[in-house]
Amino acid sequence: MVEVLVTGGAGFIGSNFVRYALARHPDWRVTTLDKLTYAGRRENLHDVLDHPQHAFVHGDILDAAVCAPLVERAELVIHFAAETHVDRSILGAGEFIRTDVEGTFVLLEAARRAPRLRRFVQISTDEVYGSVPTGASRETDELRPRNPYAASKAGADRLAYSYWATYNMPVIITRASNNYGPYQFPEKVIPLFVTNAIDGLPVPLYGDGRNVRDWLHVQDHCAALDLLIDQGADGEVYNIGGGNEVMNVDLTHRILATLGRPASLIQPVPDRPGHDRRYCLGTTKLRALGWAPHVPFDEGLRDTVDWYRRNEWWWRPIKEQDLAFRSYYRTQYGR
Repeated sequence: MVEVLVTGGAGFIGSNFVRYALARHPDWRVTTLDKLTYAGRRENLHDVLDHPQHAFVHGDILDAAVCAPLVERAELVIHFAAETHVDRSILGAGEFIRTDVEGTFVLLEAARRAPRLRRFVQISTDEVYGSVPTGASRETDELRPRNPYAASKAGADRLAYSYWATYNMPVIITRASNNYGPYQFPEKVIPLFVTNAIDGLPVPLYGDGRNVRDWLHVQDHCAALDLLIDQGADGEVYNIGGGNEVMNVDLTHRILATLGRPASLIQPVPDRPGHDRRYCLGTTKLRALGWAPHVPFDEGLRDTVDWYRRNEWWWRPIKEQDLAFRSYYRTQYGR
């Protein structure tokens, strides 16, 4: 059996990857390590917690006593664990630096001593490139992060690269565009707008709504990671983009139309500081290995909206009973 460690595996992308891996790799034994912060939830893994080839460990990547033994017996480490929400990083950057940079350092130090390690995948983000007025970001472009979250991910990204360059560790770095799909915490734009619209509540759209994001279905992201674990080259960076550039205002209208809700629910709110205008990834390098996204955006968005519509048991307790979420929402968007 191949021993696989997935950090942050109770989060959005991590839990989807755990589910993907268990379905496609009967020879993998997957261990999920997660701190279970507000966005990392056991509910995200409800259908695989008792899977015979899956184990869950509640722990913090900053705690070497917990995570080092897990890393040191692993053959594959897929490192998702991070604080990820730009808005929260603007309100307070400290936790992002500790988790995203220092936590990655703890894992890399343990990985240096792992005798069987054959792949360490550092999950980064397209936000490390900063705003892209024209064209598409290539893996060799300068990193120009413009918010604390992006800066923390850039730091972890380059730290992981340094462990390949210095210690010859089998590290690859992936930078994906905005993911969407099931189990995404309802602070992010798609689940927030969908769940607000279901309840007939205003959807808070930043600024003029003309910021552009490239959307990638989480299953296409998982497929790309699966390919790169097998075929990626040590020390290399790979962009993973969906090729679906959509302005936020257009995305909002699509969500409302899918739910049969009126455009009058759109509530403009002051733009956030340092809001990047556009992201776009060049994916030639990854596509040369045979990967391409398979989920058309309109279909994927419709399926995602339907998932939230069918799974109120998952998100309604967060929005109605989680006092921390309600406090954050008031802080971010006012009444």
